[in-house]
Amino acid sequence: MRLTDLPKGVPAFVERVDDASARDPIAQRLRDLGFVPGEPVRLVARAPWSADPLLVQIGSTRFALRRAEAGRVSVSLEAVGHDTDVVGAAV
Repeated sequence: MRLTDLPKGVPAFVERVDDASARDPIAQRLRDLGFVPGEPVRLVARAPWSADPLLVQIGSTRFALRRAEAGRVSVSLEAVGHDTDVVGAAV
């Protein structure tokens, strides 16, 4: 499921961040902000009429994200282990 599809207030866990290209700066920035496999995430609020931005909590920090960026983040309702690197290969 994409972060944009997560119901408001439902706890989830980051599975991965999708890269649009080999050296995608937006995907890397999301990872730098803490969107890494296994991190708890929650959609706190949506702008009216499903517009931008979304208020997202990762760990104890909140971020306002555009739907385009939030749509790159895959989440799961079940915990994901920290035993994968940023591209998903087992370590």
